[in-house]
Amino acid sequence: MSTYTNPVYPEYFADPFVWQHQDTYYAIGTGPAEATGQVDEIHQQRVFPLLQSNDLVNWQFAGNALQRPNPAWGDNFWAPEIAYSNGIFYLYYSVGHGDKNHQLRVATSSDPLGPYQDAGQSLVDPKNCAFAIDPSPFQDDDGQWYLFYAQDFLDTENGVRAGTALVVDRLLTMTQLAGDAKVVLRARHDWQRFLADRPMYGSVYDWHTLEGPCVRKYQHRYYCFYSGGRWETASYGVDYGIADQVMGPYSDDGNELGPRVLRSSPGKILGPGHNSIAISPAGQDYIVYHAWDMEMKARRMCIDRLVWTTAGPRCQGPTWTQQMM
Repeated sequence: MSTYTNPVYPEYFADPFVWQHQDTYYAIGTGPAEATGQVDEIHQQRVFPLLQSNDLVNWQFAGNALQRPNPAWGDNFWAPEIAYSNGIFYLYYSVGHGDKNHQLRVATSSDPLGPYQDAGQSLVDPKNCAFAIDPSPFQDDDGQWYLFYAQDFLDTENGVRAGTALVVDRLLTMTQLAGDAKVVLRARHDWQRFLADRPMYGSVYDWHTLEGPCVRKYQHRYYCFYSGGRWETASYGVDYGIADQVMGPYSDDGNELGPRVLRSSPGKILGPGHNSIAISPAGQDYIVYHAWDMEMKARRMCIDRLVWTTAGPRCQGPTWTQQMM
């Protein structure tokens, strides 16, 4: 049996999204240049690092994916994900200026390694939604595609907290949303706090964050995994909501004391989160996520087994010692 030790890729690789095409695994994520807005010689041409693997454990760098689009949109590129439909690969991503004015866009390629060319229009009108990030496509059993993503909310009625939270919309085509987004989950607990007294939108808020949606259908129910809290702190971790219909309503009841799937391990692993899910060559579900080392030098890609229990999905991690696949 093969083994692995986290991280499975030694370089900075945040927000990892893994997909399998034919017999090859691919990963795309947010690199240090994309996260910081750094524009060096390489990133003047393409953004978003790509990796390849035959076994989900041993990864090789395979270039950058997206041909750099209009610089007026910003130079921070976050959390790319890929969908494959009718022979075309679709790269969903956000672009903006720092932590403000992020819009959702999509690019296309006939090859999983690109180059990907922006399709030419924003998925969500930036005039009506000033901050949208973390697009995650999901195809239901009937073939219909949906897009889950995160956006900002300022209301605090019925126990919800102001901040970034999750929504879903139906894709009319792979490059156009229906424009009828439904709320998936809102923050309700202290562990989901991003920052107290955060200046936002001309006021000051106790800001909370749910981000990084990843949806998996299991035994006729929809599980929306997400990351909550602040990505730079020990509070950050992975939890989930459950629904009987893809558009909801979703419930994440039971997480009052913290994230139930992945959480920091004191002195070992900090802030595990922003996950995708892949199936190993042996047919086992694995959660793919990033985590900080304790010195916070980089967010690096990790994998651990995802187990479906009677209490809900749980992860045998985060791990930092050698594991059996």
